[in-house]
Amino acid sequence: MLTEEYEELRKTVESFAREVVAPVIGDLYEREEFPYDIVRQMGAMGLFGLPLPEEHGGMGGDYFALCLALEELARVDSSVSITLEAAVSLGAMPIYRFGTAEQKAEWLPALASGSMLGAFGLTEPGGGSDVPGGMRTTAVLDGAEWVINGSKAFITNSGTSITGVVGVAAITGEISGKKEISTILVPSGTPGFTVSKKYSKVGWNASDTRELSFTDCRVPAANLLGERGRGYAQFLQTLDEGRIAIAALSVGLAQGCIDESLRYVRERQAFGHPIGHYQAIQFKVADMEVRAHTARLAYYHAARKMLAGEPFKKEAAIAKLVASNAAMDNARDATQVFGGYGFMNEFPVGRFYRDAKILEIGEGTSEVQRMLIARQLGLSDL
Repeated sequence: MLTEEYEELRKTVESFAREVVAPVIGDLYEREEFPYDIVRQMGAMGLFGLPLPEEHGGMGGDYFALCLALEELARVDSSVSITLEAAVSLGAMPIYRFGTAEQKAEWLPALASGSMLGAFGLTEPGGGSDVPGGMRTTAVLDGAEWVINGSKAFITNSGTSITGVVGVAAITGEISGKKEISTILVPSGTPGFTVSKKYSKVGWNASDTRELSFTDCRVPAANLLGERGRGYAQFLQTLDEGRIAIAALSVGLAQGCIDESLRYVRERQAFGHPIGHYQAIQFKVADMEVRAHTARLAYYHAARKMLAGEPFKKEAAIAKLVASNAAMDNARDATQVFGGYGFMNEFPVGRFYRDAKILEIGEGTSEVQRMLIARQLGLSDL
């Protein structure tokens, strides 16, 4: 059971999603248009600052509060939810966790207000799950500046008109024959930093995803985020938290499939009855509810351990794996429940179906989650 404060937040975001997002997001999605007005209103609500302290312009809440907001938004639309997730989890949180006092003062107030979006450049065109092995982007210290060369792929929130900063993971040297990876903050508009046009995607069509390139891009040495050589380790910590957030988003999509299906099976008539009268449909919707409920418990448990300061890597991986599977399975079943209408873009379940698959890929594939779980069980040492 949620505390009164959490439940109040959940209800507030639920109402916002239903009353503000739902009426307009289908049109924005089909036009592949970024929802600037929705983002502005989310900023005014304080959603971008939920887990950040008040001293940095945040709401003084915690990461679980962010997850609750992500779930409720994703019940209606995942593009809006991933925009919030990436802006906070990948954009603002690394600066909050690892930034200097000067970096926090410069970036966090605007990021917390939603007037500016942040992004993180990790994945590269030639690499996926093998981040260290596939990384080619370099940052060389030249006097008082870092000179960055390379490219990044599939970067969320990187090319909007309100994107202000991108954290870029780059090779900054070599230690004992291994790549030294550090993170450099690159402000939008820096000479040598080029943002490509938006990808044509299967789903998340109202979110911003682009490829980035860096050609002799120079930023001050003070833009190093955290310790030199600790960039990848820092991002692994960020990913552990982010997996809980993606699990929450996945639960929201899974629940949205249930919401839409329940409405439809009460209204759609076949053979003289609402289709919800028939056991075949009842069992399908019941299975959908079981998946969403189980996945919600998994991310709640992972978030509780994180907030308690306990190890949570395994629990985060479990939550992400279970929830992304639930989202994909529920989207498929909801589309089946809707029949031909489920294949029409005018119905939300069609959008949910298009959005679900990336949840089994982004921020660690399902295969990577299984690998992490097995490693935490000690099986990799056999």
